[in-house]
Amino acid sequence: MDHSQHQAIGELSYWLAFMTGLLGSGHCLGMCGGLVSAFFMRLGARGIWPYLAYHGARVGVYAVIGVIAAAVGAVLVATGQFGKFQGGLQIVAGAVVILLGLDLLGVSPWRNSLGFAPVAWLRKQFSLAVQRGPVAGALIGGAINGLMPCSMTMAMAVKATTAPSMVEGGLLLLAFGAGTLPSMLSASFLFGKLGPRLRGWLLKGAALFVIALGVSTLWQGLRYYMVMHRLIG
Repeated sequence: MDHSQHQAIGELSYWLAFMTGLLGSGHCLGMCGGLVSAFFMRLGARGIWPYLAYHGARVGVYAVIGVIAAAVGAVLVATGQFGKFQGGLQIVAGAVVILLGLDLLGVSPWRNSLGFAPVAWLRKQFSLAVQRGPVAGALIGGAINGLMPCSMTMAMAVKATTAPSMVEGGLLLLAFGAGTLPSMLSASFLFGKLGPRLRGWLLKGAALFVIALGVSTLWQGLRYYMVMHRLIG
């Protein structure tokens, strides 16, 4: 695969990740809208800085997750036959991302319950964060929000394990996080104003983008595996 093909695939992945975050606004508002609204009401935030701190920390955590996931993927690849294992990792990651997309659509036999930290502990820390002051509390709350269980975030993290570098893994999750900003920034006044039908359609759109990302990853893995299989037997 030449440089121009690699660049085109990378740009496609970033675009799909961004659109997943953008169209996932209904899911974000349904899952976190009330939580975020209540958090800022309790925080007594004034001015723009607490909001920037909260969402900057949240998106920053996504980027860190992407970097870690890409590093894990690189370690896995380095433990076996490099070429074949890299293709195999992409195939597995693509299949998992497709399953997570089907989970978002509500048609998967497997329900995702995975998170990056225990939910009860996260919720407790989230509640305690308001005691740390408007900006510091917002930073902590945003970071915790970024760690909460979410099929979309998990799908992006799994995809990041196949990134060519840790930087590109971080950028993939950063693109996803940027897509979530419009809905999450306005959660305090939009929550409850999007009807369940609209939320449902937005979630379906996000799920389709997740599935497209999974299919793209799976196809790349199959092509790479077959090429390496012919080369090294």
